[in-house]
Amino acid sequence: MNKTELAKKVAKETGLAQRDAAAAVNAVFSGIEETLASGEDVSILGFGRFALVARPVRQVRNPQSGALIDIPAGLNVRFRVGAGLKRAVDH
Repeated sequence: MNKTELAKKVAKETGLAQRDAAAAVNAVFSGIEETLASGEDVSILGFGRFALVARPVRQVRNPQSGALIDIPAGLNVRFRVGAGLKRAVDH
């Protein structure tokens, strides 16, 4: 399912117009992005948790030249599945 299909499903289940459902889906994703960008985690009870995880500086080897390359430190987003979603997916 992609974002457009999700918006169609929201429109169908809520009775909202397609345009309004798409705006609602976009607002949810924007809210998650903004919260993570500010350094906070996002927890949705029963669904899961989006958390920032620090990635340290590391060195890797270029397979073509064999030279070591420094990969800078950064942040990754990790998603941990909530109990409700896990139960729904486990058949």
